[in-house]
Amino acid sequence: MTDQNNNIQEYDKSAIDFSSLALVLIAMSVGMLLAIVVLPFWAPNIALSLTGIDPKAYWFLSRATAFVAMGLLWISMALGLGITNKLAHVWPGGPTAFALHEYTSVLGLAFVLFHALFLLGDHYTNFSLLQLLVPFSAQTYQSFWVGLGQTGFYLSLIVTLSFYVRRKIGQKIWRGLHYITFLSYVGALFHALAIGTDTSTVAAQWFYWISSGSLLILFIYRILFKLIPDETTARSRAVPALKLADAAVEIRNEMDK
Repeated sequence: MTDQNNNIQEYDKSAIDFSSLALVLIAMSVGMLLAIVVLPFWAPNIALSLTGIDPKAYWFLSRATAFVAMGLLWISMALGLGITNKLAHVWPGGPTAFALHEYTSVLGLAFVLFHALFLLGDHYTNFSLLQLLVPFSAQTYQSFWVGLGQTGFYLSLIVTLSFYVRRKIGQKIWRGLHYITFLSYVGALFHALAIGTDTSTVAAQWFYWISSGSLLILFIYRILFKLIPDETTARSRAVPALKLADAAVEIRNEMDK
């Protein structure tokens, strides 16, 4: 019980506070805006793809940020499972894995936002800001599958924000909220498989197989880890039983006398 309390206290403090989170998001946004401003001077042809009659760059940027977001979600979930089944204690270490778990969760959300906002510049999907923010409201293009991805984003947002309120909601509720991440990942995966432009490519298929397969293996290992007690737990359970048996023998001996 003491070890469990020590583990809770070890991960009790967030690796990123709200001010640091805001600075990261602001820096990423400013970098994107500066790139858009500077591109016309450095690469006129690319700039034309951003401002021309039929801009294509926004669609490519949206596709690229989608893969980055999926990759970060994969890493975050793998780290989270590694922490709960103690594989992360072997490498890279519990506190390091927890900090990386939080960082990748936040960065993943940021790239999902960029993935969605870049679509505002794409003329083919023709999304409005409201359609991007409200799940299943994008009637102009694949409403259900887009809505599934949007729902996955909001579920991830809930889990990520829970990092900053876990002292108030308690460790048990906070850990329970993390199961929502599986729904978020499944929603994002089916969103990508159904309407992802690159789904048919070999690279994308390998990425989906490796990421989802590794998470499934870690999840199964997590269940087995929970069901099968380790040596320390078995020993701690055996000690009281042995003491009780010894006490029963002593009582019987006294009665025989």
